[in-house]
Amino acid sequence: MKLSKESLLKTLSRVDDPDLKKDLVTLGMIQKISIEGSKVSFNVVLTTPACPLKEVIKNNCLEVLEEDYGKDYEWDIFMTSQVTTVRDAAPVLPEVKNIIAFASGKGGVGKSTTSVNLAVALADLGAKVGLIDADISGPSIPTMFNVEGEQPTVKKVGEKNVIIPITQYGVKLMSIGFLTPAESAVVWRGPMASSALRQFISDVEWGELDYLLIDLPPGTSDIHLTMVQTVPVTGAIIVTTPQKVALADATKGLTMFKQPQINVPVLGVVENMAYFSPEELPDNKYYLFGKEGGQKLAERYEVPFLGEIPIVQSIRESGDTGFPAVYKNGITQKAYTELAETVARQVAIRNAKEEKTQKVEITT
Repeated sequence: MKLSKESLLKTLSRVDDPDLKKDLVTLGMIQKISIEGSKVSFNVVLTTPACPLKEVIKNNCLEVLEEDYGKDYEWDIFMTSQVTTVRDAAPVLPEVKNIIAFASGKGGVGKSTTSVNLAVALADLGAKVGLIDADISGPSIPTMFNVEGEQPTVKKVGEKNVIIPITQYGVKLMSIGFLTPAESAVVWRGPMASSALRQFISDVEWGELDYLLIDLPPGTSDIHLTMVQTVPVTGAIIVTTPQKVALADATKGLTMFKQPQINVPVLGVVENMAYFSPEELPDNKYYLFGKEGGQKLAERYEVPFLGEIPIVQSIRESGDTGFPAVYKNGITQKAYTELAETVARQVAIRNAKEEKTQKVEITT
């Protein structure tokens, strides 16, 4: 077969994206084709820099190219990425591609720890990431990022004061903990907490982000309604532990997003504290709180199961010292990196297959 741009695209149309189940050409993922004699180069534009299947896709491309054109050509395949979105350039957060809510039915299940390490893992994989600590009464993000005592600056843009978020570990951060003394209790009624969240969304200079994570307080409250009424949310992640009590509460959080008047896609369930592994025996798993509770919850409501996070002493230590566990070699780094890759894939699948999320309009 004679090589040309047209024939090259025809050949590559036999390679499918494993997640989206469509070929790379139809998806517009083949770009910048260059043919100079026996040297051929092109870009494969993945849906996320966190794609764990990039080598599989690259090898599949090489396989069909060699089938059609033999080994007389030098193939330079550049694996790049462009995070997908279904959000319009709305007045609120116009440069943010995906807004992901982290929810749990009850406190103490490690929702904030999970959101912190996921944010850092996504940033480490090359994504542009922001994180809002929406737990107004119990902000933990400043401690977990080792930025306690720091305060965001403010600048004037036209007639409006705009807050500049704190950046740490490649993640842009906003929390009520930056605005109040660490030892002071924040005693606010629902409307005040909701107003703070709206300000974190609309009055902060987030700039261009691939993913903005919102770490919600436990339960289902005014904060949750404020979020879905303020911005269209790409999807929600439910964090739970395996035991029955936690699962019962997590079910309420999951079903809240599935209510017809809310209708936010659930990207999946994360099972935290799934098992205990001693540092010196990383292959041993002790299921202290039961087994596969999160997986069964995901199966029951037909949503993806995103993965298990173990109980390891270093995760607790990381939260206290402000050095994320995902940076520490071993099973914690592997678990959080795999979680980041899985979440990024689920966002891409959701954006390709589901309708845009609409801002919720609730009348009382």
